[in-house]
This record gives sequence, C-alpha cells and structure tokens, in this order.
Amino acid sequence: MEKLTDPAADLPDLAYTADCRARVAFEVLANRWDSVVVFTLGVTGPMRPRALVARIGGISPKVLNEALRRLEYNGLVERHAYAEAPPRVDYALTEAGTALLTPMRAMGAWAARYADDVLDAQDRYETRCDPADGTARPRAWTTTGSGSSARPS
Repeated sequence: MEKLTDPAADLPDLAYTADCRARVAFEVLANRWDSVVVFTLGVTGPMRPRALVARIGGISPKVLNEALRRLEYNGLVERHAYAEAPPRVDYALTEAGTALLTPMRAMGAWAARYADDVLDAQDRYETRCDPADGTARPRAWTTTGSGSSARPS
C-alpha cells in the first residue's frame, strides 16, 4: 500500500475552516476556465487573447476575457499593453501564477488516477436519485405525511 503524505502537515490545526487563508488557493481557481487559462499560459508563455482562444478551444472570447480579468484581479496573470498601431495586448503569469502550476499538476495527477472513480460514483448516485422532481433524494427514501424525508432502516 502506498504511503500517503499530508501536504497540509505544516499548516496549523483547523487550517481549512471557513475563514482560513488556505481556501484562497481553491477559490482563485473555482471557475471552470481559470485553471485552463493558467495552465495554458504556463505551458506556452505570454499570449495574446486571440491566440489563447485558439489554443484552448471551446472558450468564447467573452468568457476568456472574464477569466483573464478574474485572474488579473487575483494576481495570477498580468496584462501587458504595447503602444503600437494596431494596439497589442498579451497576458503572462505572475510569480504567484507560475507557482500555482505545481499544485495544479498534482491535481492533474490525482484526476488521472481517480477521475473514473469519481465519475462512477456520480453515475451510481444519479441512478439512486429521483429525476422526476429534481431532488437529490435517494429513491429508497420516502416522504412522510408531514413532508419530511424519512430514510428506511
């Protein structure tokens, strides 16, 4: 059996409580496209928005612009505007953005190993749930006369 190491071992107790700073790392990449943009810039280096759209695929210019603004707001990318005609802008990772690539690669390795397990669990859960009323209540649960859910023993 593989020995697991705790990457949070150097964090104080309760590091993942509601008001902890460690949550920032998860929140800055909570949007669907932000991690893709960070990773792409990490692989390619600075890029213009149109080149990013082409490289990423499946992202609209509007959504990319929103992601770049969020990432700039969070200090993960910086915008470079050049005084040229026509105007030229490109985006590059900051030191913080570049440092984020290591944990992102670790998350990618985790996903490569466990994504099938997660997807299988989601399929099993959806099979048990009642799609008729949109609830995430397992089908085996019953609704009592008072409207509350009661789980069979």
